[in-house]
Order: sequence, then C-alpha cells, then structure tokens
Amino acid sequence: MVVTEGLAKHFKDQKGNIVKAVDGISFEAHPGKIFGLLGCNGAGKTTALRILSTVIRPTAGTATVAGIDVLANPEKVRSQIGFMSTSTALYGRLQAREVIEYFGGLYGLSGRKLKERVDYVVKKLQIEEFADRLCDKLSTGQKQRVNIGRTILHDPPVLFFDEPTAGLDVVLSQTVMEFIEEARDMGKTIVFSTHIMSEVERLCDHVAIIDKGKLHGEGTVEELKAQTGEASLEKAFLKLVEFESNYQRETVAP
Repeated sequence: MVVTEGLAKHFKDQKGNIVKAVDGISFEAHPGKIFGLLGCNGAGKTTALRILSTVIRPTAGTATVAGIDVLANPEKVRSQIGFMSTSTALYGRLQAREVIEYFGGLYGLSGRKLKERVDYVVKKLQIEEFADRLCDKLSTGQKQRVNIGRTILHDPPVLFFDEPTAGLDVVLSQTVMEFIEEARDMGKTIVFSTHIMSEVERLCDHVAIIDKGKLHGEGTVEELKAQTGEASLEKAFLKLVEFESNYQRETVAP
C-alpha cells in the first residue's frame, strides 16, 4: 500500500519565488490495483513519485510505502519498490544482462539468488536474444525490456511507473501496458503516472487528477465522468482543472 497525507514539495525559482510543485496531496494506492496520476506535463506527477521513491524529501506532509515512512526509513522503502520511466538511462557500455545483474547487486542480491532472478527476468521479458549485447547497440524496445527487468528483478511489492510509454510506438506501448496489467494481477501495488487518457481508461482502477501540484478530483473513470456530467474522460479532466476553452489541448493526448 502507498499512503500520502498532505504531501508537498516547494522549490525556489531563479527569481527566488516559491514554486509549489506538489501542493498538499493525499491519496491511497492498494495491492492488486493500479492507481493513476493523470495530469499534463509539469503537473507534479514526477515530483510526487520522486518523493515516494525517496529520491527527494518532501517540504511537508507524510508518505508511507508498504507501511514504511519515506523519511524515517528511506533505505527500507527503496528495497520495497521498483521505479520505471522512459527517461531512466541504461549503462551503454554494459551488456543487457550485466545491467540487470548490476541492479540486482544494488538491491542486495548475490550468488545463486541473483543468478536465479536474472535468468527468470531474461526469460520472462524475452531478453535472451540480446542479453549479451551492449546497451548502446539495443533498439528502443529492447532497452525498455531491460529497463523493466532491472525494475522488477528484486520482486518488489510496490511499483512506480512514470510516463512509461513516452516516446514508444504503439506496439511497444502495448507490451509495457500488458506487463503492468500482469503485475497488477500478481497483487502488486502500482502507481501509474501519465498524461494519456486512453492508458488511464485501460489500466487504472482508480485515478486522481493532478494539476499545478494539486489534486482536483479522484475516483474511477466512470465516477469522474459522473461527477462532472461529461461523457468523456478528456472533457471531465478539463472541467476538473477548470481549463479555459482556448487551452492547448494537444498537451493531453487522446
């Protein structure tokens, strides 16, 4: 389970003004469910996930991951999570298998246990044919499979996905979404951040609308439509964040 209460993160811009990247958000994500954070680029989704993954510290509020406080015990939190994003770089001079093994070592795996998990992930994600190829020589789709592999190697109960299909073609996006659905069916707690409406409609059991660091609505897709009286998720989103009609809607993909 993931629980946040009044979570906030403030930064100062170049002029010394306070920017509230995350502004007092509260939500719960549960095992066997996909919790979606839906918002435009810059809405605060990535900042929220970075707090939950202990990369940055919150300015205010609390958060627990798998029952562990992110401030009190960040190392234990990191042992319980996997974090995946298309912006996560791989080590180009290492082979695909070597990258997965390296991350296994970071998670404390070694010896037979590490070998068993690496072999499982390589087979599960169909990495065998390029496992011994340098990451610099891999295609985008192959890199994404390695990225998934290093995320799940230690079999964490909680998974964070930050715009995981950004920049991928339709076929590769389907592969990623199928994996996320499988992880949900395995009972994982999943927090999924995206700006793509169709992904939310397909994947998310529960979704929170986030804009300018604040949550503007929460519920199932059907509940959000009912709350706003709109027939589509896109229109419900726009109403909840009170966008003007001349807003550049292309920032939110259909």
